[in-house]
Amino acid sequence: MDLTLRVWRQAGPEVPGHFETHEMRDVSPDMSFLELFDTLNERLIAEGREPVAFDHDCREGICGSCSMMINGRPHGPERGTATCQLHLRKLPDGATITVEPWRAAGFPIIRDLVVDRSAFDRIIEAGGYITAPTGSAPDANEILIPKEVADAAMDAAACIGCGACVAACPNGAAQLFTAAKYAHLSLLPQGQPERWTRVVRMVREMERWFGSCTNHGECEAACPKEISIDFIALLNRDYVKAQLRNRALAGQRG
Repeated sequence: MDLTLRVWRQAGPEVPGHFETHEMRDVSPDMSFLELFDTLNERLIAEGREPVAFDHDCREGICGSCSMMINGRPHGPERGTATCQLHLRKLPDGATITVEPWRAAGFPIIRDLVVDRSAFDRIIEAGGYITAPTGSAPDANEILIPKEVADAAMDAAACIGCGACVAACPNGAAQLFTAAKYAHLSLLPQGQPERWTRVVRMVREMERWFGSCTNHGECEAACPKEISIDFIALLNRDYVKAQLRNRALAGQRG
């Protein structure tokens, strides 16, 4: 099949960027989208030109690093699919494909299709962990957890931190990512001791880098793991509860 690629090229964060057009002829429809870029880069290197910089690691839809905006959609046209899982057979033969980096203030461009997503790391550092000492590993059945709670926690834990939710959101909000990382800890018994401090710290850090959620729902549609926006409701509810709880405790101390 034949494709025309319009690829965003930008040598650095302070340098103006531009689109570069490449004709890709007789490529296999069984290629993944990242393999298409491997083929393009092999050609560019053979011509003595600079290859296109893009993130990738596992290529199995697990690591979340394959962040490309494809024809205006994070990870491309297929729902529940990361860029590395998108195959060319899902695209029309002869199509022109525009490929850009994530467009969000919280994800500054480093080079070409590579963006800095370290703001996500700062949200995790703010509260996405458990510090309560647990001693030796308990027996698997020692802590009873209702199945619906365990299932919900696992659904939230499926987040791979790719940032598609931010890229898709008109406000550049990171509520879905933050909510997923908050919920998978705070739904389980092990996460209860730090639940109320966790939500405040994570939300405050999130608000330093990203916009506010206004329930567009684009984040859920773009998420390669199809994480529900219901977790945003949980995050918002617990944040309000934590604020009221903290005020009550402050009043008691006063």
